Amino acid sequence: MPSQELDSWNTREAIAESMIPIIGSLYREKGVTILLHSRSLVNKSVISILQTHRFTRQITDEVSVNDSFPFLQALTELDLCSAKIDLGRLVLAYNADNRGLSIPEFTAQALADVTGENKPATQAPRDVVLYGFGRIGRLVTRLLIEKAGSGNGLNIRAVVVRKGGDGDLAKRASLLRRDSVHGHFKGSITVDNEASTITANGNVIKFIYSNSPAEIDYTEYGINDAILIDNTGKWRDRAGLSEHLRPGISKVLLTAPGKGDVPNIVHGVNHLDQDVTQQIFSCASCTTNAIVPPLKAMDDGFGIIRGHVETVHSFTNDQNLLDNYHKADRRGRAAPFNLVLTETGAASAVAKALPDFKAKITGNSVRVPTPDVSIAILSLTLKRETTREEVLDYLRKASLFGPLSRNLDYTAASDAVSSDFIGSRAASIIDANAAIVDGDQAILYCWYDNEFGYSCQVVRTVQFISGIEYPTYPKVAE
Repeated sequence: MPSQELDSWNTREAIAESMIPIIGSLYREKGVTILLHSRSLVNKSVISILQTHRFTRQITDEVSVNDSFPFLQALTELDLCSAKIDLGRLVLAYNADNRGLSIPEFTAQALADVTGENKPATQAPRDVVLYGFGRIGRLVTRLLIEKAGSGNGLNIRAVVVRKGGDGDLAKRASLLRRDSVHGHFKGSITVDNEASTITANGNVIKFIYSNSPAEIDYTEYGINDAILIDNTGKWRDRAGLSEHLRPGISKVLLTAPGKGDVPNIVHGVNHLDQDVTQQIFSCASCTTNAIVPPLKAMDDGFGIIRGHVETVHSFTNDQNLLDNYHKADRRGRAAPFNLVLTETGAASAVAKALPDFKAKITGNSVRVPTPDVSIAILSLTLKRETTREEVLDYLRKASLFGPLSRNLDYTAASDAVSSDFIGSRAASIIDANAAIVDGDQAILYCWYDNEFGYSCQVVRTVQFISGIEYPTYPKVAE
């Protein structure tokens, strides 16, 4: 009956409303981030919380707020340390448990590793400096500010840019405040021209105007042992990136493919293999981050003999709005009017991220007239025959559990289009309805927000190399 449906909705809405202060309190007071199948519920609205719960039906049995709320309540009774806690995992694990425990009893046992005397030591906050303030730089800024509430993570302290003329700081603040693709900044931004700072949600960010890394002593600004994120791509080898290792900077992370012996990190795939005592790292490219997780998953599950990657990629600032000179052969042609064939180094970058990956991978790219969200088409020859159902079930589970659960996502929506994935935090999203499997041949369609999803990968990598990336609980068997 219509009245019953409305009553049910109102009940769920009331539960979601009551979840918000608990989620906020756990985050700000204890540094606990509440997730639902890898999707953060921190600072989310009532409707967003309900939508996130509803989304779970695409990848597993639907988890409603009626299911998750008792577990959230149970968390308030525990002496927790900083951690990520996934309510979806708790619900699934509890439903599979046959010991007859109450929800508080089960929750206490499932989180024993992060409560009471078992709590690991909490890492001190880490300063972060951005070198460059373009598309990726501003989105990384938004993410760092969003995650600053717990007070024990990454602190964005400064941004280094070249002086852009009169009104420079106000213009940069405006670009941070309003974005044509990603919408308005969620919060408050003020500008202090005299101090050369932008304050965003209480985070005071010093803007340092410089034409060269060699000109800066970051300790003069009270910055020490910081991680610098180079968003310019001007330097890509170890020698060039080492120029950033000035007083106050201890590590450098490049948001572009590194050259030579610079480690290219794809978080979720090879980040645990890195020597974090090193000083120079790269996050590879957005496309590398999009294709390596599904390639890794498919190679682990089925084996890959060879493959071809074709990316249909949104245009970028590297292209021209109208036909004009460009050092590349085709990128000089007007981006808003053309499909532009161009090269991609993502296929060759797979070898850096997956040194044990033996399959030959080729690749190409087509730039298209959309401002954001791209899709990678993986055409793979597998080592054994399989079925579409087996492949999709395997990838769905990989998106829920195991090392790729934060990086690989999955959608069963039959009407999904590119704009649906603006703001997606995953590196790659498997489109189940588009997948084709015939014997040992598999074709996968993987969406990715080449701006925001990649920026999320950058922040995850910074958290890891800084030593403040907290594991997700409850842990599940991989």
